[in-house]
Amino acid sequence: MTAPTFADVQRAAAVLTGVANLTPVQTSRRLDETSKAAVFVKCENFQRVGAFKFRGAYNAVTNRHASKPVVALSSGNHAQGIALACRILRKRAHLVMPEPVNPVKRAAVQEYGGIVHVPADPREAESCARDLVQELRGEWIEAFNDPHVIAGQGTAALELLGQVENLDVLLAPIGGGGLVSGTCLAAHGLNPGIQVYACEPAGALDALYSVQDNRIVPQENPQTIAEGLRTSVGTLTLPVLRNHLAGFFVVEEREIVTAMRFIYERMKLVIEPAAAVAVAPLLRPEPALQHKRVGVIISGGNADVTRYFDELSSEMT
Repeated sequence: MTAPTFADVQRAAAVLTGVANLTPVQTSRRLDETSKAAVFVKCENFQRVGAFKFRGAYNAVTNRHASKPVVALSSGNHAQGIALACRILRKRAHLVMPEPVNPVKRAAVQEYGGIVHVPADPREAESCARDLVQELRGEWIEAFNDPHVIAGQGTAALELLGQVENLDVLLAPIGGGGLVSGTCLAAHGLNPGIQVYACEPAGALDALYSVQDNRIVPQENPQTIAEGLRTSVGTLTLPVLRNHLAGFFVVEEREIVTAMRFIYERMKLVIEPAAAVAVAPLLRPEPALQHKRVGVIISGGNADVTRYFDELSSEMT
């Protein structure tokens, strides 16, 4: 596969114009005071499917054969993005979703018309997906290690930098690295001086080690509520990360919960745990971010609030 470039991000932006939502940027006086920075929150929780993943999925689907079905392996947001992109482009989408599956995300995939396959053994998820590609004569779209996906994800940062001037720093959560890689390409294509930091859960800390060792360190038994960040980086994302990242911020589980609650209470935004990982460093606050103009990409808002509403209902009975 060919490594993506800034030009690819620009082309993806043209493809997504009029299809993806132009998501808003919000601010919070309390967040600024706590972080000792000027913070600009890019709300990809308002993107179609409720996450930035639609950007990369749609851009990738448009670059596949028009008549072939698409197969993807994803526990959630990528699956939703592929399902909706295929519905828009009138293609069939087959999504392999290994357990544990977020019920909100699975229901959304099915509502978008995606055909869900849940392997009996989660360890066989990738082989199940590959078998489907052969059986259906379909085309495989990886969740992050695909040049068109990475370019599409980069359009969120490209958009943010067009909405807010003179940003010093960009923050984004990292799992496989598609969002952060695309963010790096977009940011440094416009301004090589912008610092990009990847934010990673301490319980799923493979990207940091992969960048340090210059090899893919497999994700083994991740322990984090941020289910979207439980994947390892890929052969396309790792070189971009090594060449562009200013560094990593490691986030503990309690910080993820604190960040979710802060954003909910202070900004009235519903965000999922993976998105909160990028907010957490601002609440410490990190010295490297103080007195800077900081853009943070809220990657998604597909949180499962079933328990919350069940508890409310029980109080009424």
